[in-house]
Amino acid sequence: MRNHLPKAAAALAGLLVASQLAAGASVKKKEEVVASIERHKAEIIALSDQVWDFAETALLEVRSAEALAAYAEKQGFQVERGLAGMPTAFVASYGEGRPVIGILGEYDALPGLSQKAQATKEVLEAGAPGHGCGHNLLGTAALGAALAVKDLMAAGKLKGTIKFYGTPAEEAVGGKIYMVRDGVFKDLDVCLNWHPGDKTQVAVDSSQAIIDFIVEFSGRTAHAAADPWNGRSAVAALEFFTTGLNRMREFVRPTVRMHYSIVQGGDVPNVVPAYAKLWCWLRDSKGAGVEHLLARVRKIAEGAALMAEAGAKITVQGGDWETLVNMAGAKAVFANMEWLGPVPFTAEEQEFAKEIQRATGVEPKGLDGKVQPWAAPKPDPEGGSTDVGDVSWVVPMLGLSVTTAPLDAPWHAWPTVACSGMSIGHKGLVYAAKVLAATMVDLYEDAKTVQAIQAEFKEKTKGIVYKPFIPDGPPPLPKR
Repeated sequence: MRNHLPKAAAALAGLLVASQLAAGASVKKKEEVVASIERHKAEIIALSDQVWDFAETALLEVRSAEALAAYAEKQGFQVERGLAGMPTAFVASYGEGRPVIGILGEYDALPGLSQKAQATKEVLEAGAPGHGCGHNLLGTAALGAALAVKDLMAAGKLKGTIKFYGTPAEEAVGGKIYMVRDGVFKDLDVCLNWHPGDKTQVAVDSSQAIIDFIVEFSGRTAHAAADPWNGRSAVAALEFFTTGLNRMREFVRPTVRMHYSIVQGGDVPNVVPAYAKLWCWLRDSKGAGVEHLLARVRKIAEGAALMAEAGAKITVQGGDWETLVNMAGAKAVFANMEWLGPVPFTAEEQEFAKEIQRATGVEPKGLDGKVQPWAAPKPDPEGGSTDVGDVSWVVPMLGLSVTTAPLDAPWHAWPTVACSGMSIGHKGLVYAAKVLAATMVDLYEDAKTVQAIQAEFKEKTKGIVYKPFIPDGPPPLPKR
């Protein structure tokens, strides 16, 4: 006997079947992007190791950027180099039409962190840079994800445009900020990023906003013994300033961080110094918070100059906005992390990690490759700033971190460099590429997910005018 469903129920049943078929098709395409990453895995890892070897610092990533751009070109991407006045910034594009999905890649190293890919501290080259934040993994994983999506587009299985952005100088001037200012990301519907870490988790927490500035004091020279009364010490003004800044620490929110370095403090003791210079960073949970701090710091500089009868000048060099988290997008990323499961570290890799932990004085727990459970966003982020934050205010941003180093071992330090140049880092790289590629399949296949992400972005940015914390003019390219 046949069942005769009412028309509404039949229509609903049809929708459910269509939805299940679509979901099944998406899973098949996710399996295909994962297979693509596996096919290209050896090439991507070799590219990562090449960037690890180059270890080039901010805005000097000439070989690193070209290696990534040339590989993308070889794979059929159209590459535009020299974006936003930076020779090491580029975009690699493939496809046409909407949605336009972007993915961010970084490749700058940190000064003075040269290290061999081993579990004990030993430099490769004294004083040379090293990838103490794993950016050699970051850029290549993102490119690997873009390549997997491109392969499906080339086969006619996905429609839209994929853009891989090579973004320099995240650790210094914030290359993405100049790219934002030049409108490089303006045509994107959604953007993705990831970062190496010691846990595998979706990004639901923001980052700290930061302002980077220089304080200069000018005085008058005199003989420090014969006629010091004729001098006006710029160093005295600098000391008054640092005293005021440190005294202010008691009267700021717990989320505030203030760091400084004295760049110049006189030449010889017997000359009253006419010039002193300090480099300072201010951080807080929100951009408005750091702007308020800077206003207070300007008053401290003025007061210090008055006390020393010197001149004072503050020059803002740059800074990052906090990252705008998109929860609708985070749910899509998290679902794909759960679908993939944990990062599959071996017993040998776990022992390597424990050796590093013993060497750095932390508990030898090894590597945590499991997907961390979904957690509510923290009211205030933990320490750290990134120019990804600036991009997140002009296009919806989705992100995650993936384990590439041992739990609790120091970051921006030799353990991260070591792991980024061997199989632990490689495992995290491949895993990140798979999550990113699978999430992009969702974005290309499901217009409702993109609409939800964009609706949340519009609601959270309503009434807010983004203005970057960078001075007018071109990026501060270093002299070669």
